[in-house]
Amino acid sequence: MPTLMIVVGSVREGRIALPIANWARRAVEADGRFDVDFVDLKELALPLMDEPNHPRLGDYTKPHTRQWSARVAAADAFLFAFPEYNYSFAPAIKNAIDYLHSEWTRKPVGFVNWGGNSGGTRAQAALRPVVGAVGLVMTRGNVEINFPQKQLDAEGRFIGNEQQDAVLAAQLDEMVQLDEALRPLRG
Repeated sequence: MPTLMIVVGSVREGRIALPIANWARRAVEADGRFDVDFVDLKELALPLMDEPNHPRLGDYTKPHTRQWSARVAAADAFLFAFPEYNYSFAPAIKNAIDYLHSEWTRKPVGFVNWGGNSGGTRAQAALRPVVGAVGLVMTRGNVEINFPQKQLDAEGRFIGNEQQDAVLAAQLDEMVQLDEALRPLRG
């Protein structure tokens, strides 16, 4: 069974990222076609890029980089859950991606993003060339959530609406197809 890494892309105090990422995690686990590796970038706590060598060399000197490399290399697909900050994505995502290079190559990636009126669309647009530069292959549909605080239940859990649930399910379908197509190319 392929491993889908869900990456929580906000480290801010009081973030709504965990409830949204946990909604996605519940959906992926209920789908049953993936093993899940749930990565909270706040807990991962990678320092700002501190490796002396270019990531494409794979010559990592720090234990945290080696551990991150092994974890990303073991994943077959990725789902980034992230907010829009000032028309872009959070810097923790860029840092986590930039630490590595070939570990990302030829693997599918989807987005669950949110914000106000935009639903995080501008953040998604900013992240697309970054994931493309490291060889990740985007799904066509992505979940965009407007004003997500309105979808929290009394316990603080995010509850997706019918459209969000359907788009996430379609993303998972496409990730399975992309993984099957790309797996032989990963060597």
